[in-house]
Amino acid sequence: MDMQRNSIKVSMAVVRRLPKYYRYLGDLIHNDVMRISSKELGKLMGLTASQIRQDLNCFGGFGQQGYGYNVIELQKEIGSILGLSKSYNCVIVGAGNLGQAIANYEGFKREGFILKAMFDVNPRLIGNTIRDIKILDILDLGEYVKSNDIQIGIICVPKEHSQSVADTLIENNVKAIWNFAPTDVSVPDNVVIENVAISESLYTLTYLMNEDSLNI
Repeated sequence: MDMQRNSIKVSMAVVRRLPKYYRYLGDLIHNDVMRISSKELGKLMGLTASQIRQDLNCFGGFGQQGYGYNVIELQKEIGSILGLSKSYNCVIVGAGNLGQAIANYEGFKREGFILKAMFDVNPRLIGNTIRDIKILDILDLGEYVKSNDIQIGIICVPKEHSQSVADTLIENNVKAIWNFAPTDVSVPDNVVIENVAISESLYTLTYLMNEDSLNI
């Protein structure tokens, strides 16, 4: 089953739902569910059957009336759309608690994200290893990135240093940045960035906890 992208630009709302599809389909495979309808998938994900069909139709027609979706094939195709059929060399800049937590996540390598090195300014951390990944001196970041075909830089440094780290990554041909610093960084148009503001997600949670008591 080959899904072909439509010529219409896919909205970011749909793009941001694709990883959720991928995850839910993986859970179904784990539970030996091999076929599912849009109605059943929508019920699991908290979406309508119509929304499921609209989202997936952005990438071409597939699925069969009265049959539904082949779960394994659908996850494979969504993985391909997400770029998970490739592998990506990554570095983490900032080897503190957050950087180490990300480095310790086993799922990245399984999905093709290859962590090559970590970098830090702290002499007590430089030279140590996390899951066999060596922590290097941040002064060597630019040369290492350029010499090792690094596609993704993961920023886990304090906000006052995040822009300079991003600049170093970009100057040395990194094309994507996953930024965990508590501030947005600026990148040129040819570099993609995902700013992960952990506190904003937490603030949304507390709003939802307290919304009934608000008088707006």
